[in-house]
Amino acid sequence: EFGDGIMSAIDFDLDLTRQPDPNGDRVKIVMTGKFLKYKKD
Repeated sequence: EFGDGIMSAIDFDLDLTRQPDPNGDRVKIVMTGKFLKYKKD
């Protein structure tokens, strides 16, 4: 969908939330970051 690239490790956000679950709480991890085009020559 995006083509060749990586997510910026400098310009990104990380969000952790706890979600209740009958078998034990779960962790939801959401990462959003700037897409950097990358093409290996």
